[in-house]
Amino acid sequence: MDLAERRGVETEVYQPAEDSGLLAAEAESRVDADDRVLEVGTGSGYVAERVAEETGATVLASDLNPHACRQARERGLDAVRADLTTPFRESAFDAVLFNPPYLPVDELAERDDWMEIALSGGETGREVIEAFLDDVGRVLAPEGRIFLLVSSLTGVDEVVDRAATAGFSAAALRDESYPFETLTVLKLVR
Repeated sequence: MDLAERRGVETEVYQPAEDSGLLAAEAESRVDADDRVLEVGTGSGYVAERVAEETGATVLASDLNPHACRQARERGLDAVRADLTTPFRESAFDAVLFNPPYLPVDELAERDDWMEIALSGGETGREVIEAFLDDVGRVLAPEGRIFLLVSSLTGVDEVVDRAATAGFSAAALRDESYPFETLTVLKLVR
């Protein structure tokens, strides 16, 4: 059974959930009006929209999914189709926000719809996070910071260790527990 069947509702774009609200709340309290902000994997654009509205910062939304980019634009956001941080120039952003695909899935599981891509973090749940951490430092301004949502299903300690390998120190800003996982917003800085 694929993720679409388990969800029971088919959609092409990840819609806001508890994780989105948690990331948005932490980011909007820590982003300044003069910041240049990138939200990677914006989905519907909910987090980017909240941060832009609450802070006055310049926010660019990006997603691999063209349907997500369209929804973000419908919210009035500037949105571009991008694979993580690949197309962006060096030192372009003061803050980068990311609610990554983090659900651990069998490596043989099919990733044949946009929701599976939005949710599936690979066998460990960290594959997309690791690829993100490998390149995000390039697009981050010297004093920039990253706000990364991580699930206990993915392994917060493992993500913190991987961030350290990529040159970042991590601080947990907030945890929220749910029946099947605890969500943590990490702030990463060089």
